[in-house]
Amino acid sequence: MQFDLTDLRLFVLIADEGNMTRAAERQHLSLAAASARVKSLEAQSGLSLFYREARGVRLTPPGEAFLYHARGVLRQAEQLRTDLQEYGGGLRGHLRVFANTTAVTDFLPEILPGFLSANPKINIDLQEKPNAEIARGVLDGRADIGIVAGKVDTLGLQAIHFSTDRLVLATAKNHRFARRKKIAFAETLDEDAVGMQYGSTLQTFLSQVTDALGKPMKLRIQLSSFDGMCRMIGAGVGVGIVPESAARRNQAGMGIALIELTDVWSVRERYILVRNRDALPRYAESLIETLCAHYREPAA
Repeated sequence: MQFDLTDLRLFVLIADEGNMTRAAERQHLSLAAASARVKSLEAQSGLSLFYREARGVRLTPPGEAFLYHARGVLRQAEQLRTDLQEYGGGLRGHLRVFANTTAVTDFLPEILPGFLSANPKINIDLQEKPNAEIARGVLDGRADIGIVAGKVDTLGLQAIHFSTDRLVLATAKNHRFARRKKIAFAETLDEDAVGMQYGSTLQTFLSQVTDALGKPMKLRIQLSSFDGMCRMIGAGVGVGIVPESAARRNQAGMGIALIELTDVWSVRERYILVRNRDALPRYAESLIETLCAHYREPAA
């Protein structure tokens, strides 16, 4: 097949938008030119790549396969451009990392400064994503490395276990739950709650739990960091579910009490997701080794 990067970008945009007109506008093409490019791709392959419907278009099975490979080619082209620019500027590598809320706001800010200091010619693009999107991002090449926790469909990716975390209930020291050693999450739902921002991995997960219980959390405030949550909890605004690591870091300074959750889901295994570890550049493997070593050392 004969095609150029514009064809591939247009195809991906059409698949994402489900609408050829909007995709053509985003690619700065006329509708007629965009339609001609798609028809040329279909003629060369001898297959229909889209179903044309009244409200737009959707991919056929061959179109799904074409989309997968188109994303891969575009990713490699972008990586080529980026690598050449970075080599010109003295850089040697660029890592794209998709990670959940706990990773982005809690432990990566502790780990990455040392890694970047030891690797001055490596850049990292770190983005917070929901667990399911992290796996999809690594699979389709938008991310080199993914960091997830809990039960996640890894979509056939390689999963490297690097630590175990636990969610706990945090309360003010004078709260009626503060003297409890253990508690079930369902028991906390009558209390005012402090939560993470809407769309965060943890808050999305807790919403799924409360949906199953048939009773929502009584959220009074939602914040963008666990440290901010702990400050509000310590001030008596409400109770909150936080990772144990973040809670212990703030326990003394924020005046909070920690209560173990009896729910099975409170224990969460953490994994690094990659497409093919053997094919990763050395600096990506170095980041994986840094993460794993960080959690081995305290145990040792």
